[in-house]
Amino acid sequence: METIFLKRIYEPFDENDGYRILVDRLWPRGISKEKARLNEWMKEIAPSNTLRQWFCHKPELFEEFRIRYVEELRTDETKQNLMKQILETAKSSRVTLLYGAKDPTHNHAVILFEELMRSFNAKDV
Repeated sequence: METIFLKRIYEPFDENDGYRILVDRLWPRGISKEKARLNEWMKEIAPSNTLRQWFCHKPELFEEFRIRYVEELRTDETKQNLMKQILETAKSSRVTLLYGAKDPTHNHAVILFEELMRSFNAKDV
């Protein structure tokens, strides 16, 4: 497997990003499609609108948000298929998951990354 990385979409494009996937449900403000230089936008892998609105990027809700989003990732067939697609892509190229949140610690992309690593490592056992 190549590698999967996280990066805020507002950081400059880098050729070393590899396959760039936006994992936000909403398009990030102030970023043009040209500047984003995406290979793919997987908005369906993001938390549901209900969960996203409930969380509202409040750090004090993050642990409960993590539990709820992990449940979505593990039970939603569309999200499962998209995770498999990301893992498959990462077998042959570097993948950078892009997100727009200001907080690099308390956001759904961190949870998604952890779930992808968990899924990958479970297959190695």
